[in-house]
Amino acid sequence: MIKKLKAFFLTAILGGLTVIMPIAIFSMVVIWLMGKIFIFISPLTLFLENNSNLHDYLANAIVIVILVLLCFFVGLLERTRLGKFIEGNLDKYLLKKLPGYSLVKDTIIQLIGSKDTPFSKVALIKLYGDQVRFTAFVTDEHRDGSYTVFIPTGPNPTSGNICHLPRESVEIIDVSIETAMKSVIGCGVGSKILLEKSQKK
Repeated sequence: MIKKLKAFFLTAILGGLTVIMPIAIFSMVVIWLMGKIFIFISPLTLFLENNSNLHDYLANAIVIVILVLLCFFVGLLERTRLGKFIEGNLDKYLLKKLPGYSLVKDTIIQLIGSKDTPFSKVALIKLYGDQVRFTAFVTDEHRDGSYTVFIPTGPNPTSGNICHLPRESVEIIDVSIETAMKSVIGCGVGSKILLEKSQKK
């Protein structure tokens, strides 16, 4: 009887964790992103607060709405010939010369669902022997069979490390870039499918 009760409570707790943990991790990522956004817009928020009687929460909301509208109108402009001309020249002659700009842009494009991506394949790589593997994205393949890979950090995939590795240290995994990216953003949540694909080989 005691064993059955123990198993019942353990099963209930584990079931609760499977519900709560994804929500908790998602909430942590959202809170982290919102914190970064509020820091970014703080100069505009302070300007509104100093020149009006608005509360800081309302000022933040107004600034976010303004930025969303700005993105909307820039997106409309980007669809026109003039907009594409301006964007193309800004990228070519100014923005792409900034260190890290291309990687950040390509990563954001991937995160919002665009088919364009700087990553060709998902891989599990070995840096310190067979016991430790890292989730990585293949960014280039070389004639000698070696790879250049990007190892993102979670939950912020715009930062990480670039490694040049021999073929034997790189195991290509048959999963989508989006699936692996979700695992990185979720700090490893969802990595099960990557390991299962690896074990099937």
